[in-house]
Amino acid sequence: MSPWIVMATIVGYFALLFVVSWFASRKSDNASFFTGNRQAPWPIVAFATIGAAISGVTFVSVPGMVAAKGYSYLQMVLGFIFGYIAVAYVLIPLFYRRNLISIYGYLEQRFGASTYKSGAWFFFISKMLGASVRFYVVCVVLQSLVFAPLGIPFVFNVIITIALIWLYTKQGGVKTVIWTDTLKSFCLIMSVVLCIVFITRGLGYSFGEMCSAVSAHESCQMFFFDDPKAGTYFWKQFVAGIFMVIATCGLDQDMMQRNLACKNPKESQKSMVVNAVSQFFVIALFLILGTLLVMYAAQVGIEMPEKSDDLFGLVASHPTIPVIVGILFILGLISAAYSAAGSALTALTTSFTVDILKANERKTDQQLSRTRNMVHVAMAAIMGLVIIVFYIISNSDAISAVYTVASYTYGPILGLFTFGMAMKTGVRDRFVPAVCIAAPVICYFVQDWLKTSFNYTMSFELLLLNAAVTFAGLLMLSNGKKQQA
Repeated sequence: MSPWIVMATIVGYFALLFVVSWFASRKSDNASFFTGNRQAPWPIVAFATIGAAISGVTFVSVPGMVAAKGYSYLQMVLGFIFGYIAVAYVLIPLFYRRNLISIYGYLEQRFGASTYKSGAWFFFISKMLGASVRFYVVCVVLQSLVFAPLGIPFVFNVIITIALIWLYTKQGGVKTVIWTDTLKSFCLIMSVVLCIVFITRGLGYSFGEMCSAVSAHESCQMFFFDDPKAGTYFWKQFVAGIFMVIATCGLDQDMMQRNLACKNPKESQKSMVVNAVSQFFVIALFLILGTLLVMYAAQVGIEMPEKSDDLFGLVASHPTIPVIVGILFILGLISAAYSAAGSALTALTTSFTVDILKANERKTDQQLSRTRNMVHVAMAAIMGLVIIVFYIISNSDAISAVYTVASYTYGPILGLFTFGMAMKTGVRDRFVPAVCIAAPVICYFVQDWLKTSFNYTMSFELLLLNAAVTFAGLLMLSNGKKQQA
């Protein structure tokens, strides 16, 4: 596929994105940036959140993973549904009741300043690493399709894309993110559906024949109950999916910032439940597409790539595939990636400004705007640097890398909130940061010991162990004084 076609697709999408961003960000202020003035319609938030949960990693990595892992990812997605319901009916009422701008403000109200800072810093590390890994995947694909053929180095690729993301989120914040995520969800779903249609035609199948061929293919295995030691074992994936969503959605400022923009908790709950069910079917479409890609590669003699993340792009850019498939691939990829990175940048700016700098309490509205803008620039620069570092060291499929990072960094956050809501005692606040740092370190050595001693591969249940160690540490720090949970 010509790099100029790819470039034209990107330019066209960004032109539309900036139009939506401009309309959404008119008359914006600090309240619009942080909370969307709590006026977002819940159906829009629900549709926008479908795309928000699907990043460039999902778009590239999920179809590619079917060759090695089948449809095992759906086991985790089933867990996601139960996790979203827990978030909707436990966390959302709590956050609305306390009228929080940043959800980590709960930790200060419940425990104290040190615990609050610990939660905020762990979110900062988690989101920065997670968002950078997700966006790195897109930068790599664009490098191979556009920038490398034009002789442009990877560093310049990252600078351009990060600058564009910074530009369209600069003014409107979460208010802009909700509307641009709506555009993203539409482009994403349309892209994957049309790719399925065109590749099915390329294979010479009718719709019924395609369904039969996919269901009969060896990759179409969803449930894995045979080996409890394997990372794909059902109960490991399902239970981890529940708590992964609670940690990476319910306790993540990025994801919750959209839902807290709804008018009231009931509307936010409706948005989250609709999103939970919709996500299962959207992920299923990606996996079906993955099976079709494997089948098409075998039919036309495309050698399976060493890295599974490369499969979709390899097939989409193959000479036997209509150019429209390549365009749809690029459209879906950039819509997923740029919106996800934009919302992460907004959440990081919000959390750092509110939680770390406390600028909303110490500055006038005009001073707060200046601080927010400076933090926004700094977050963009750090994200670009992390992407470049990950590009140098990466050697695994990106979806696994994202969740492995999340298991280490979101574990302490999950432990903090669980203790806060389940227990009634306070803690010795100044020692909490030590517990939050020790928990991931202990889990790393436990994971290594289980692998070497028992050949047991810890999957995403590592998150639960991490949270449990944090919870145990907080128990030891309990001061015995009862507080409101």
